[in-house]
Amino acid sequence: MNLGKFILAAITTNPNRVPSGTTVFVCDDKEQMDYYATNLEAILDGIAHAITDEVYIIVKH
Repeated sequence: MNLGKFILAAITTNPNRVPSGTTVFVCDDKEQMDYYATNLEAILDGIAHAITDEVYIIVKH
């Protein structure tokens, strides 16, 4: 089975901006978001995309 593109995780400083249905990492500030995004890209074998200043998503392509 090949699933194509899908969201693996969301990283945010504002949990109200992320809908339920995926794993959410809540961070204190932008610097922590960048740290999580960089590490989760490698761990999950995905790509981080900035959706807004408050939300990143990790996507499997």
